[in-house]
Amino acid sequence: MTRLLRAYLAPYRKQLVLVVVLVAIQAIANLYLPNLNADIIDNGVLKGDIPYIIRTGAVMLFVTFLVMLCAIVSVYWGSKVAMSVGRDLRGSIFRKVVAFSQVETNVFGTPSLITRNTNDVQQVQMLLVIALNIMILAPITAVGGIIMALREDVPLSALLLVIIPLMAVVIGVTMSRALPLFRSMQVKVDRINQVTRETLAGIRVIRAFVRTQHEEERFDVANRDLTDTALQVTRLFAITIPSVMAIFNLSTVAILWFGAIQVDAGRMQIGSLTAFLQYVMQILMSVLMAVIMFVMVPRAAASAERIAKVLDMEIALADPTQPTLVDTAAATGVVEFRDVEFGYPGAEDPVLRSISFTAEPGRTTAIVGSTGSGKSTLVNLIPRFYDVTGGSMLIDGVDVRDMRQEDLWRLVGVVPQRAYLFSGTVATNVRYGAPDATDEEVWRALTIAQGADFVSEMPERLDGPITQGGTNVSGGQRQRLAIARAIARRPRVYIFDDSFSALDFKTDSQLRAALREETRDATVIIVAQRVGTIMHADRIVVLEGGAIVGVGTHRDLLETCETYREIVFSQLTAEEVA
Repeated sequence: MTRLLRAYLAPYRKQLVLVVVLVAIQAIANLYLPNLNADIIDNGVLKGDIPYIIRTGAVMLFVTFLVMLCAIVSVYWGSKVAMSVGRDLRGSIFRKVVAFSQVETNVFGTPSLITRNTNDVQQVQMLLVIALNIMILAPITAVGGIIMALREDVPLSALLLVIIPLMAVVIGVTMSRALPLFRSMQVKVDRINQVTRETLAGIRVIRAFVRTQHEEERFDVANRDLTDTALQVTRLFAITIPSVMAIFNLSTVAILWFGAIQVDAGRMQIGSLTAFLQYVMQILMSVLMAVIMFVMVPRAAASAERIAKVLDMEIALADPTQPTLVDTAAATGVVEFRDVEFGYPGAEDPVLRSISFTAEPGRTTAIVGSTGSGKSTLVNLIPRFYDVTGGSMLIDGVDVRDMRQEDLWRLVGVVPQRAYLFSGTVATNVRYGAPDATDEEVWRALTIAQGADFVSEMPERLDGPITQGGTNVSGGQRQRLAIARAIARRPRVYIFDDSFSALDFKTDSQLRAALREETRDATVIIVAQRVGTIMHADRIVVLEGGAIVGVGTHRDLLETCETYREIVFSQLTAEEVA
C-alpha cells in the first residue's frame, strides 16, 4: 500500500505540505490551550484577577479561531487530494484493463476488475481522507501531550507507562485479526458481483429453465458468506472500541484520584491538574483516533494490494519497443497465415496447428468447420486479440506482432460473433469506429448493412436510442448495426465472425450482394455456420480439429473434401447444392 500511495501522492506534494503544516499548527495550538486554561485557574480565578482572566481568555479565543480556520482549510485540501488520488487510481486501472488481452482479463475476472475499480479504490480514498488529518494530527498531539504532561507533573505521568502500552496491545491484536478478514471480505464482494452479473445477463435463460429459485439460493449463499465475514469484523471491533473506552475512562478516574492526592499535599496546583488531565485526554484521544485509523487501514491495505496486482500485471500483447511503421492509408490488406499454431495458456494441446493460407484484397475468404474446430480463434489472431504461439500472422508482409496495435486495428474492421452495441443512439454506434462520418455516410453504411429500413421507421431515425448491449433492438437489427459500424470505418480487412446468423435468407443474400460491391478493394474474411452464406466465396478454408483439411471453391471442395461435403449435406438438399 505504501508504494502505491507514494506513487499517486507524488503529484500533490505542495498540497500535502500545506495540509501537514496546517495540521501541525492545529496540534500545537491544541497543546497550548490547556496551558492557558491552567493559567486562568491558577493566576486568574484563584487570585481574583479579572483583567488577567479577560486577557488570557482573549488569547484562548484567538487560538481557538486559528484552530478552526486551519481545520477547515486542511480538511478541504486533504479531501481534495484524496479525491484526486481516487480519480487517478480509477483512471489508471481503467487504462490498464482496456489494454488487457483476454488472457489477463481471465486472470482476474470481470466482476473482480469492476470491484477493484470501484469498491477497492473507495476504500483507499476514504483512508486518505481521514489519514491526511488524523494520521498527521494524532502522533503530533500524542508526543506533544506526553511532553506537556511531563512538564506539569512527572510522578503523575508514570500512569502513561501503563495506559499507552495497554491500548497498544488492544490495537495490535485487533489489527492482526482484522487484516485477513478484510482480505476475505473483498474476495466475497467479488463473488456477490459475479453472481449478480451472471443472473442479470442470463435472466432469460434462468426463467426459461425455471431456475429462479436456484439463482436466489446461489445469491443467498454468497450473500450469507459475505455477511458472516462482515459480522466477524463487526464483533471484533465491538470488543475493541468498548475496551479502548474502558481504558479511557479508567485513566480519567486514576488521574483524578492520584492528582487529588498531589493537590492535597501541595505538590500540584488545581490548574496544573486540570491541564494534566486535558493533556492525557488529548493523548488518549490521539490513540483512539489511531484505533479508528487501524479499523480502516487493514481493509484499505487489502484493497490497495488488489489494485496493485492489476496495475503491476504484465500485458502479454504489448506494442513492440521498435515497431514497424505502417502506412495505413497505402495498405492493401493482404492477410497471410504462415504455419500458424495457437494454444490457450495452460492448455495441453494447441487449438490451431499448421495453418497456412492467404486472404487477398478483392476476394472473399470463408472459414467453415464444425463446432470447436477453431474458426473464431483463427480470426481473432488477425487483430491480435491473441498472439500466435507458433508461426507468423502477417498483414501486407508485416508480422502483426511487429506493428503498433493502433495501426493494426485501423486496418481491420471486426464484426464479432456476438454483436455488441453501446448505450447512445443509432448514429453514435455506427460512428463508433468513424467519429467524423457524416449523416450521409452513416445512412450509406446502414443501407449496405440492410439496416436503413428499420432505422427509418424509428421516430428519431439516426437519433433513435440504443440501450446498453442493444437490448432494445432485435438480434438481427443488432447484427446489422454492428455490420454498419464496420462498414462506416472503411477498413482494409473485414472480419465477419458468424455475423449473419440472426438474418433471414433474403436479408443475408441482399447484404452479401451489397457488401461485394462495397468491399471490392478490401480483404473480406467470413466465418459462418450457414453454408448458404459462403457458397459463393472466392476461397473456402475448411477446418477440422484445429487443422486445415481443405481449401478451394465450393464446387472444388464438394469433390475433394469429405468434411465440407458433410457440412453442406447436413444443411442443404442435393437439389439446393446443385
